[in-house]
Amino acid sequence: MLLWGMSFVWSTIVFRYYLPITTVFLRLVISFLLLFGGVTLFGKFEKIRKEDYKLFLLSALFNPFLYFLGESYGLKMSSSTISSVIIATIPLFTPVVAYYTLGEKLTWLNITGMVVSFGGIILMLIDDQLNLSVSPLGIALLMFAVATAIIYSVFLKKLSGKYSAINIITVQNLIGAVYFLPFFLFLEFDNFLTVRPDFKLIGSLLSLAVFCSSLAYILFTIAMREIGMGRTNMFTNLIPVFTAIFSFFLLDEQFNIQKLSGMAIVIVGLYLSQIKKSPPVIIMNSG
Repeated sequence: MLLWGMSFVWSTIVFRYYLPITTVFLRLVISFLLLFGGVTLFGKFEKIRKEDYKLFLLSALFNPFLYFLGESYGLKMSSSTISSVIIATIPLFTPVVAYYTLGEKLTWLNITGMVVSFGGIILMLIDDQLNLSVSPLGIALLMFAVATAIIYSVFLKKLSGKYSAINIITVQNLIGAVYFLPFFLFLEFDNFLTVRPDFKLIGSLLSLAVFCSSLAYILFTIAMREIGMGRTNMFTNLIPVFTAIFSFFLLDEQFNIQKLSGMAIVIVGLYLSQIKKSPPVIIMNSG
């Protein structure tokens, strides 16, 4: 979560040079080459079973492809901190998904937490005149990213019981890069050729590929296998805290009392939404 919190800062820097699709495509290609080289070098590559082809194709469709489309364009239309707060609502919706897919019950604390968090998000998104301070389209794209991330978690939980984390992320990043390739070539290739990379761009792009698209996803997959989908997604609450700290020091992003209060309310609501006496509501069966 610390690495993903930093990813919003690194992405904001890269977006000053490259467009969103170019950014994601390059980070996936770099990540795949790094991971594939690692599993090949150490003889850890696992052959994908034919019956799992569909599962890999679907999981990569939702993340990285659809998720990064929503997150990248949403981030470009808003600030890094607000984007991270909206992405951090992923665990807020997992009880709802569990209710409709697994028949799990929602408690009053869960419902209260959802309402409180929505209030905190609204507080962060409006200005002193009660007008939206962020593009409505940007918000919609970020919420789309949240939805795709939740669906992706279901597929990831199933895969994590069959393959190692590094193999899963290696294959998903390759498929994701293939999904992005035609969009990169037809929509942003000309812009890509006009950019003259400098140290700041290269450093931020490599950080996204190595730390966020590789290491963070491997750690997340291991956590998903060990403690389940519900508990793992709950840690997403930490992302906006890390992003706010990094943005303040590295992007000179300013924070007023309203934004800080909204962030605190979101985190409190997310905590309330996760309180329950029974085990976490979304722990998928790896079968």
